[in-house]
Amino acid sequence: MDIREESLKKHYEWKGKISIKANVKADTAEALALAYTPGVAEPCLAIKEDVNKSFDLTRRWNTVAVITDGTAVLGLGDIGPEAGMPVMEGKCLLFKEYGDIDAIPLCIRSKDVDEIVRTVELLCGSFGGINLEDIGAPRCFEIERKLKERCDIPIFHDDQHGTAVIAVAALINSLRLTGKKMEKIKVVINGAGAAGCAIGRLMLKVGVKNLIMCDKNGAICEGDEQMNFEHEALSHITNPNHERGNLAEIMKGADVFFGLSKPNLVTPEMVKSMNKDSVVFAMANPTPEIMPDEAKKAGARIVGTGRSDFPNQINNVLAFPGIFRGALDVRAKAITEEMKIAASYALANLISDEELNEDYILPKAFDPRVCKTVAKAVAEAANK
Repeated sequence: MDIREESLKKHYEWKGKISIKANVKADTAEALALAYTPGVAEPCLAIKEDVNKSFDLTRRWNTVAVITDGTAVLGLGDIGPEAGMPVMEGKCLLFKEYGDIDAIPLCIRSKDVDEIVRTVELLCGSFGGINLEDIGAPRCFEIERKLKERCDIPIFHDDQHGTAVIAVAALINSLRLTGKKMEKIKVVINGAGAAGCAIGRLMLKVGVKNLIMCDKNGAICEGDEQMNFEHEALSHITNPNHERGNLAEIMKGADVFFGLSKPNLVTPEMVKSMNKDSVVFAMANPTPEIMPDEAKKAGARIVGTGRSDFPNQINNVLAFPGIFRGALDVRAKAITEEMKIAASYALANLISDEELNEDYILPKAFDPRVCKTVAKAVAEAANK
């Protein structure tokens, strides 16, 4: 049976992938009095005096809300909040399995930025963190920015920052193999949506100097007209040589390519035009910008995709459970650039020099070391 048909069959059987489990008993009069009335009045009063005790006296310390409006679900597009629920439940399952974090899916029936922001803001007292998921660009940028301004718990858009953390880890280890220097390489990112913009910003933070973002119109360059606010901001800090042209022209002389766009946009000739020991991460799903065997045949030394059936998968499960675990453990109020960079280096350093090779630059999703290692690095960076 096709995996999609089998998944549909299983979802009918499962009737939901997560549930609520009681941690205490309420099977005697004394147990009921302790967990509920009248005893529960005491923790209520303690929280009334100091709201931060809600992290000590309730499950808030270990609970994350997974929020979507259903406008950019996987590769399916705007399918609505209810249709996005299976994905959000899956995300919550991964939070529990990999980070031992309780996550609650909340699918909001609105596309209005301020309405979504206000809804999440009003719910913040119930959670230790907020994971934004599958919200279309450019609204996702504004939603995240406003929530960070208004909320006192970590706000993390995984489509942006989880992807960016893993992409930077992949870049770090690619350069370990090729011997090239971060500040000397030319990096091209095709697809200037949520993930592409976040990857670009984080790469600048770790030392990439010559970074060019491309969208369907070609290279984003300072002075271009009709850019959205995110592209306008990026135009001032990327493309230092003011290169203009389509993707094929921009890829000439590039060392690294990241694709977050559409299938089959990159040809073997475009890969051949890149520098020696080129790195190609074609991450469009399910069909990448160029298939790995074609990229390798055209001269790419290292190739990765977003798929699990090829080496070097950019898989967000490597990042978000450990990032939230570390942030929750130290009660961080935000997830900073320094915390993300710490996560990237922690992931990269899990692979020893002896293990590192062209088909193994990232840990596997099921590697039991990943979450603990990332969490420790994130917690240390948060404390600093």
